[in-house]
Amino acid sequence: MSLTFNLNDSCVTPKSMYIVATPIGHLEDITIRALKILNQVDLIAAEDTRETQKLLNRYHINTPIIACHDYNESQCADSLLKHMKDGKAIALVSDAGTPTISDPGYSVISIVIKSGFSVIPVPGATAIMTALCVSGLPTDTFVFQGFLPKKQGKRLKILKQLSVETGTIVFYESPKRIVALLDEIRQLFGDRPAMVGRELTKPYEECMRGTLSTIQNEIVTKKTIKGEFTLLVGGCNTTHDFDNKDLYQQIAIFLKDHDDLPLSQNVKTMVKLLGESRKKIYEIALKIKNNE
Repeated sequence: MSLTFNLNDSCVTPKSMYIVATPIGHLEDITIRALKILNQVDLIAAEDTRETQKLLNRYHINTPIIACHDYNESQCADSLLKHMKDGKAIALVSDAGTPTISDPGYSVISIVIKSGFSVIPVPGATAIMTALCVSGLPTDTFVFQGFLPKKQGKRLKILKQLSVETGTIVFYESPKRIVALLDEIRQLFGDRPAMVGRELTKPYEECMRGTLSTIQNEIVTKKTIKGEFTLLVGGCNTTHDFDNKDLYQQIAIFLKDHDDLPLSQNVKTMVKLLGESRKKIYEIALKIKNNE
């Protein structure tokens, strides 16, 4: 059975902005609706016009494109508003995946909404959901962090906060930093179950599952580390059965790793993390702090 559809079937409303998800790798991972909209809008605002042009060429779409990226969002918004006031329909796309998800677009969309125009989602691929569904980790609750700050202080502060999250945690990382990130997370979180998705939906797609340390070792053994990485880390397990010695050691390690935070805040976090009473944890933490 052959699948046929007409890209010119009307589905676009004037004076509207369509937020169109595009493939994260495989160019066939795009919806029919997205293709129709890209074909019918008056203008496409793209993070990288060269990447978007490859997609348009693949499907013989000739809609004009303008650049809309991190460095020109405010100017781009002004230009798009003028077009929309003239009755034009606009599509906003990023390099790959869903706009604004670790990609530009937030400022433009906010300005368009405040100006009273319709902003319409056209859902599709995201690396987050693509990785989650094949990770083997819990998906009922998850936290999306995306790219961490490059500065170590800010990065470690966020990681410490995430260390007590009970849901699966999703990160994006570059090939240059993926090994270092795995090591940082392992030191702060412990050696948790994890998955790394590399080049998802592309010809050299790879999913590495195991613990943080086994995945780190697997990546290190590769001759070259290339591609885009999505890292998923299992959440904090709040079900523990410590004896007093184990509990003392766990609290001592936690306090050492979080010595820049107030004791009261650390105690509150450890109650959630270790599943013990506040009174018990506070008494042990106080003894450790006072070197008793």
